[in-house]
Amino acid sequence: MKQTLSILFLIILLAGCSSTKNNEANTGNEIQTENNVNEKNDETKQQKNQEQTENKIDNDQEYQPNPQVPDDRSLQKVGQTYEDEKGESTLKAIKSVNKTYEVGPIELTVKEMKLIHLRPDYSMIDYFHVLTHKEEFDFVKVFVEIKNTSSEKVNFAPIELLKTNTGETFDWEKDIYLEELHGEIEGNSTKAGNLGFIINAAGGQADKDEHDKGTDGHKSEDVHGNEAKDIKWIEIKTSDVFDKNKKKISESQKIKIEF
Repeated sequence: MKQTLSILFLIILLAGCSSTKNNEANTGNEIQTENNVNEKNDETKQQKNQEQTENKIDNDQEYQPNPQVPDDRSLQKVGQTYEDEKGESTLKAIKSVNKTYEVGPIELTVKEMKLIHLRPDYSMIDYFHVLTHKEEFDFVKVFVEIKNTSSEKVNFAPIELLKTNTGETFDWEKDIYLEELHGEIEGNSTKAGNLGFIINAAGGQADKDEHDKGTDGHKSEDVHGNEAKDIKWIEIKTSDVFDKNKKKISESQKIKIEF
């Protein structure tokens, strides 16, 4: 009888030890799994933060503050507004293009197109009055990168003429950014920046009143009180490409971009 009880006690003791070891092993596995998951999440977060930092650095390197026009980099959703000492900008439309066009040795990359409503600061009114008498207005902006793939200096203008679906046409001299993207570009070098053109730029209040009247005699206005003309697409005509001796080496190209 005593021997039987001893055997039962021994069996219970061994079972308890085995259960304890299994629990410890399971707990260890759970801890290891949790650690692996946490490490993986940390690596993913670190990688994402690194990518965001790299993208911010790239954007900061490409962006140069413009003396005439507010910084619009934060405007990524329609309706967003940004204001600084140069005025207040509101995003009306945006198109991420990221497409490269070859014009002879030039690789022209159109990265982004925006339609922006600008209410310039009073200190900037005189600058814009050369192009429009409106105190606030819409303009189309394109962000481009120009790369000269040859080893020789060439002469090139990313936008020689710009046309919209509303029938307006602009030459490069009406660019409001003036970031010196037109002209000479050294061999194996790159330029990047913005070009912008004021649209619906009626001369004065009398012109505005005349144009604001619709076929039924009622005015058609947008939320800002300006003439409402929807910009659905733009067509860019680049310049020809000329070598250092002013000899044409490549024909111009037309590029159509839709919002």
